[in-house]
Amino acid sequence: EVSDGIIAPGYLPEALEILKAKKQGKFIVLKADASFVPPTQEYRMVGGIGFVQKRNDELFDKSRLQKVVTKSKDLPDQAQLDLILASIAIKYTQSNSVGYSKGGMMIGVGAGQQSRVDCVKLAARKASTWRLRFHPKVMALSFKAGVKRQDRVNARVRYIEGDMQEAELQQWEKNFDAAPAPLTADEKAQFLQGLSGVAVSSDAFFPFRDSIDACSRIGVSYVAQPGGSVADEEVIAACDAYGMAMAFTDLRLFHH
Repeated sequence: EVSDGIIAPGYLPEALEILKAKKQGKFIVLKADASFVPPTQEYRMVGGIGFVQKRNDELFDKSRLQKVVTKSKDLPDQAQLDLILASIAIKYTQSNSVGYSKGGMMIGVGAGQQSRVDCVKLAARKASTWRLRFHPKVMALSFKAGVKRQDRVNARVRYIEGDMQEAELQQWEKNFDAAPAPLTADEKAQFLQGLSGVAVSSDAFFPFRDSIDACSRIGVSYVAQPGGSVADEEVIAACDAYGMAMAFTDLRLFHH
């Protein structure tokens, strides 16, 4: 909804008509060369020093999810697809990165943090917001006629966050026919308890169990990570305590 353009190898005529109508015809639609193969080597200059490395051309598929190290070995097809999606997303996200997915959608990404548990918590905040957008009180918000679509999206997010100061609150209330009743912390917590079956992928190993503890609060049932930490057993034990299934992929997905 907030993108400025799209690049793809091709488009169905019906899809192209929809895209051409976006942004009053100013939406950029480009056709990629499906036969293009990028160079094997990547180059980067940092402070006058040249770095060369092999391009990360590893494909992340179901073969990476066969090493399940937890007591629970249950990785349904949808869970595997979600883990693959999350892993591909974080492969191209600034490290450190962690991503949550559910039902074929990315619902939260935490990137560029120095602490992995901070990535987990940042992504969890986004996933919580995604979930709470379906709360009955959020769905029932009555906007004034003429409020733009993106303004409605922003207003819903601020309603969910609920930490507005008086001046901001007064401006926010102008979006509605009548000022909505607050969404309380208890209401949010109760609704979030209904979230389950979430998949999470990390671009490097979890160094401590604290990341798994944080994942448990956002309905995570499935985990993918490279493994290789001295605390692997501690992390596995945490997954077992929460009934999560975790696969070691043996593949780091760092992106700098």
